[in-house]
Amino acid sequence: MDMTFQKYRMALVAAAVALVALASSVVIIPETHQGVVIRTGQPDRIFNMFKPDVPFGQTGAGINFRIPFVEEVQLVDRRVRDLDMERTQVLSSDQQRLQVDAYARYRIIDPKRFVERAGTESQLEAQLVPILTSVLRQELGRRPFATMVSAERGTAMTNITKTLDAQARQYGAQVLDVRIKAADLPEGRPLDAAFTRMETDRQEEAATIRAAGQRDAQIIQAEAQAEAARIYAEAYGKDPEFYDFYRAMQSYRQTFLNGEGSSAMVLSEDSEYFRQFRGGKK
Repeated sequence: MDMTFQKYRMALVAAAVALVALASSVVIIPETHQGVVIRTGQPDRIFNMFKPDVPFGQTGAGINFRIPFVEEVQLVDRRVRDLDMERTQVLSSDQQRLQVDAYARYRIIDPKRFVERAGTESQLEAQLVPILTSVLRQELGRRPFATMVSAERGTAMTNITKTLDAQARQYGAQVLDVRIKAADLPEGRPLDAAFTRMETDRQEEAATIRAAGQRDAQIIQAEAQAEAARIYAEAYGKDPEFYDFYRAMQSYRQTFLNGEGSSAMVLSEDSEYFRQFRGGKK
């Protein structure tokens, strides 16, 4: 038995070393991560690199191989990640102090550059948060408070996203979106003063709108009356006798009917007023 062991000892040791080397060379890359192979301290190649036009399962996830003791593999998240900004104070263009909460969504698209310039996701986020805060203050500082509750808010967010994305590309990341979770006025006197000022502005705006509406209504009414007078004049000018009869009937209605039958008039039977009762003869 001992002689057999001595005979195959070297073969067994070699097999064991081969198994250890094989196990050390195998690395499993999950579908949610990219594997950056680092050789002598520098990124060399990438397993399961994110490619927007390649579906999951076809980018190299699973079993991969490296050179044992020479290469190491660093896992880098390939999913969309959230970057939360701490609540910060922003001064708008109309001198409103706002307490703003915002967040960004980003993805690592260049793992080699990411490893070289950031190292880890936490270090990358530590670099991007101050940039996001600065860009947010600059962009919102050029706009009034009303922008936060109007369609212009989308334009501001687009500008912030583009600026932050340009900075993130230096670290191998892509910023997909930036959104504001809350933009509130500080509690206390600043908030009360802002509400009072907003209420006054809205009252002035409402008064201006009402005045413009009254002016337009008077113009429209005057134009309508002038048009009606023109139409009446054209119509009555075609038959003066009918116009005289129509006007007389209107006068009789006003005199006799509006008084509810109690009107009394003492006039001569040949009075001009009763001419229509005589068939229109003078």
